[in-house]
Amino acid sequence: MFWNQIKTLPDKRFKRLTGVKREVFLQMVDAVKVHKEQKRKHATRGKPAKLCLEDKLLVMLMYYREYRTQEHIGMTYGISESRVCEIIQDMEDILIKDKRFHLPGKKKLLELSPDIEVVLIDVAESPIERPKKNSDGITPVRRKSTRSKRR
Repeated sequence: MFWNQIKTLPDKRFKRLTGVKREVFLQMVDAVKVHKEQKRKHATRGKPAKLCLEDKLLVMLMYYREYRTQEHIGMTYGISESRVCEIIQDMEDILIKDKRFHLPGKKKLLELSPDIEVVLIDVAESPIERPKKNSDGITPVRRKSTRSKRR
């Protein structure tokens, strides 16, 4: 799925495909653009990227949303598996540094709603029935058949 294909989709379908709302996606694009512009030393040098920033974000979201392998994503976008890994790590790092995409911590969540009940589930081990060992299911093989013939 490329940005050119999904940018005109209705909001519900966009969210179903990407896992985030269009507004959040556009905020992510904005955060990446700002970071890249601040980091850039020369605006016009170098080979132009094969994927636009929106497509790079879609690569990351596809990896997390669909649990596809990096090799499959690379085949979809026409890039190598290692490049997919680099894109995912790069986008992650940029979005982690931006404060808009931080989730509240455990303490903050407890402060917001003190009426949370704790549910404990006993997950003790239970015995598993295994077949009994007996000699009925074993076919004896003669030693002669396992030796290599010498000539």
